[in-house]
Parts: sequence; structure tokens; C-alpha cells
Amino acid sequence: MSMSTALSGLNAAESALQTISNNLANMNTDGYKSQSTTFADLFYQAYGNSGSGNPIETGLGVQVTGMSQDFSNGAVASTGVSSNMALNGSGFFVVQDANGAQTYTRNGDFTTNASGQLITLGGQTVMGYPAVNGVVSPNSSLQPINVGAGTTVQATPTSNFSLTTNLDASTAVNGSFQSPISVYDSLGNSHTLTLTYTMSAPGTWNYQVTIPSSDIQGGTGTTTTIGTGTLNFDSSGQLTSPTTPVALAVGPLADGAAALNVNWNLTDADGNSLLTQTASSSSNNATNQDGFAAGVLNTYSIQQDGTVDATFSNYQTLAIGKVAVASFANPEGLTLDGDNQYSSTAASGAAVIGTAGTAGRGTIAGSSVEQSNVDMATQFSDLIVYQRAYEANAKAITAFDQMEQATLQMKS
Repeated sequence: MSMSTALSGLNAAESALQTISNNLANMNTDGYKSQSTTFADLFYQAYGNSGSGNPIETGLGVQVTGMSQDFSNGAVASTGVSSNMALNGSGFFVVQDANGAQTYTRNGDFTTNASGQLITLGGQTVMGYPAVNGVVSPNSSLQPINVGAGTTVQATPTSNFSLTTNLDASTAVNGSFQSPISVYDSLGNSHTLTLTYTMSAPGTWNYQVTIPSSDIQGGTGTTTTIGTGTLNFDSSGQLTSPTTPVALAVGPLADGAAALNVNWNLTDADGNSLLTQTASSSSNNATNQDGFAAGVLNTYSIQQDGTVDATFSNYQTLAIGKVAVASFANPEGLTLDGDNQYSSTAASGAAVIGTAGTAGRGTIAGSSVEQSNVDMATQFSDLIVYQRAYEANAKAITAFDQMEQATLQMKS
């Protein structure tokens, strides 16, 4: 019995040394979480009671009762790689294998496959919420996040445009000034509208909006007029009329795109006039319009809430998805599958999947990875302690063996 007690100590110390060895081996494993071994004493053998009534018991050894995992954050290291990401705080990235089985990981050292999907180094796809026209739908089913160069954004026709323009108040009657602006049709083709302002009287300008006739089906001549009117300014050079948007219809277009229906906005969001008439040179200071051509993905970045923002060849930036983050009621109940993967169990509870920065989930650092949280000094300190424990139990076994040999010799 004494021998078995010492053997239980040897086994316990060996388990602890194995845990420490595994921690040290994974010091450079991204997303690795340090483990520690916990123990409890075994049953006691009762020999009766002392004279004072206290029980007389002898312990029968030690047992390993669990492996605790330290889920505190490791250091976040910037990599400059767009596909990499690190979680700051609790939670796990959701990944899926080719059979549709979901597992969870803290290792955000992701890359892309031939289809442009974000994947782990083991080939599992990184899951998230899809986006339609730049709007993420967090209530949709999880899908692989795709950041491939084939990702495109469709053309959007112009529906509003504005020009910040000053017209020279000293312009002679019948003097003119032009403001060109490019707009886009439903196919993404660009068309140049030209606004010509002609002084008709002090404080009054006539305007004419034209488009090249070659852009219009059946167009004749050099340009086709699509709008005319009068602009009136007060003594301070501010536009007094019109103040509502000027509606312009452009079409049918020669390229087969849908007819353009655009508004020329004469005031900003606060109602301030964008057109002025002052005693300075006529000038076009800014133009703005809300259409754009079709584009293909050039670059992407991952935001703190997991949104994947893509910049396209047409200079538009749109969300193309959002990385999902899972949380668990009891993370220590997860099983370790190797390859930096975890699986849920009855002890961990089912995964509660949502977005970063919500419901206690951590935020995401893009172009970064979370390093192992193994502390080398602590591991070496524990290594010495358990090595001494192993040696002490080994010496106890040697002593018990010598005692048994002496006993056998006495019988002989």
C-alpha cells in the first residue's frame, strides 16, 4: 500500500511535468492558452479514533482532478497581413471543415484559398455574416468570408449631384461660365453633363444643362439640352431661387443603360446655398455625385467589430461581410482537438454566436495575431517544483523497496 501511495505521487508529478512540457513546446503557437494541472488527495484508511475521539486516518495518495486552462489574452502582434486577426477579450473565431462541422479557435493566423475564402492554416473556412450592397445581415446564416480578387461591386447610377460654384458678380451681361460634372448610368458608363451659366442681368443668371448628343439614342448635333432655368441671387450673393433640387431626365442612352433621372442639389444638408455670386472670379470649387462604375476588390481590412471593409477599383469602400465570434458559458469545458481547435461539449454549453464587441465578446485587431500566453518564467519555476516532487516520490519508492527486501531477508 505504501508503494502505491508513492506511485500515485509519481504519476501526478509526471502529469504536471507533461503539462508544463506541452506549454513550453507551444510558447510560439499563436492563440495557444496555457494549461495547469490540479490535484486532490485519494481515499483515507481509517484505523479508529484517538483517546480524544479524533479519527485516525492514513492517506492513500494523490490523483489528477483536472487541467485548468488560462484563457487570458496573449500579446497581440501586428503582422501587416490583411487576412490575420486577433481577439482582444473573450470569444473564439468560428471555423468550419469541408464536412460542415464547426469548431472554434483563438488562432487568427488566417490565409486565403484559391476561391478567395478566409481559411485557417489547416484548411477550415472562417465563418461570418454576409453583406448585401454593403449592409451586413447579422440575422443571416453563417457563411464563409470571401475576400477574393473576384469580389465585385455593381455599378450604381447617379441619382444626385451638386456643384460648389461661385459666379463672378462683375461678369458682363451675356458673359458665361461652365461647370462640367461626370455622372454614371446603370451600366457604370460615365457621361459628362455641362452646366452653362449666362449672366442675363445683375443678380440673375440663366442656366443650361447639356450632354454630348453621341450619348443619346438618336441624338443630333454636338450637344443635347436636358434642362434650362433661371438662378436669382440676393444682394449678399446668396441664391434665393430655386432652392429645391432641379430634376433632370437623361435618356434614352445610346449604350442601352436605363434612362438617368438625377437631381441637381443647389443647397447642402443644412440648407446653405452651394451656388454664390460674389465679386471674385467664377470658379468651380467642388463637385459631388453619388454614382459609380462597377469595380473589383483591391484591398480589404478588418475592423474592431469584425466588419470586413473592401476597397474596390472604383474607389468605393463597402462592407463585404462580418467575422463571427462565439462565446461559451464555460470555456474550460471545451475539448482540445489539436491544431489550435476547440469543440463544444455538454460541460462548455452550446456556442452563442454573434459579433465582436457585443454581449461580452472581445473586439478584433486586424492585420494582427494573438501570441501564446505561456509565461516562460512561471513554467520554469513550476518545472523545478514538480521535478523535485517526482524525485521525492521516487526516493520514497526506493525506501519502501529497501524495507521490503529487509523484511524478506528476516524471513530467510
